[in-house]
Amino acid sequence: MKITKLTLFFLILFFSAQAQNTKNRAPEFVLGNFIDDYGITYSINDTLWVQSPTTKYHIIKWNPEKQYLVAKNDSANKTDGNKYTRIDYMTFNGMEPWRWGFCLTVYDAETDVIAEQTAYVDRQNPKKGCNGYPFSRMKKLEPKSPTN
Repeated sequence: MKITKLTLFFLILFFSAQAQNTKNRAPEFVLGNFIDDYGITYSINDTLWVQSPTTKYHIIKWNPEKQYLVAKNDSANKTDGNKYTRIDYMTFNGMEPWRWGFCLTVYDAETDVIAEQTAYVDRQNPKKGCNGYPFSRMKKLEPKSPTN
């Protein structure tokens, strides 16, 4: 009986960890290197969003269902260091090569909770749905082939 309880405990622990990991994973389409329609480059993974040349957001939480993330601004960022940011995103159809876009919904919140609760984007109107401005459109940067 003891072995069964112990096995059950570890199974519950394992599946809880798996559920938590899945929750903090970025959707595949946002991972990689990108350029936006203003010519700014980005590198994005599950835990870090880098806007070149030096702006960094340390990702705390992804919410793929509601299409946003919450991050802590890097202390070395020129503005709003150590504050919190909510980045909302959406996919596009018929805007190739722009596959998706994002909005810095809030970038100077005092806490991650405040950043997460600040939600006022309009995904039905991506041209003005980001605080009156357009979502920044993103396209994948293709790796450069070596020249001979």
